[in-house]
Amino acid sequence: MPVNPELQGRVFPPTAPYLVGREKVREFARAVFSTSPLNFDVEAATAAGYNDVVAPPTFAVVVQESTLAQLLSEPDAGIDFTRVVHGDQRFSYTRPIVAGDELTATLTVASVKSLGGHSMVTAESSIVDSTGAHVVTATSTLVVRGDE
Repeated sequence: MPVNPELQGRVFPPTAPYLVGREKVREFARAVFSTSPLNFDVEAATAAGYNDVVAPPTFAVVVQESTLAQLLSEPDAGIDFTRVVHGDQRFSYTRPIVAGDELTATLTVASVKSLGGHSMVTAESSIVDSTGAHVVTATSTLVVRGDE
């Protein structure tokens, strides 16, 4: 079954707030082999003008994950998760994520395209802080493989 083209333009409810923890930032930084002291050392981060340690740029996927779960569990989406391959990931930042941020994400399905029996779903997760100010938009393109 192909992906429902009516998903395009759909906006999902905002996720529950995600409180960015200092140790989560450090764990993620280690996992992506970051060597920046801003990701580990509070003193280095505050000396650079941040309130706490700074998350690596790809950390936004941690917050985006719950929005993609909403999309994948949507009954009328027609997305069989066993056939999903991650096609592309992009981030557009207004400011870095720092420990202590309380972030909420809202997913919008930007496009649904068919390509040679496969479907491509581009989903944009707009992530804001507790004041409602934009922090980052995480854009994922999921490829849903058609029948072989």
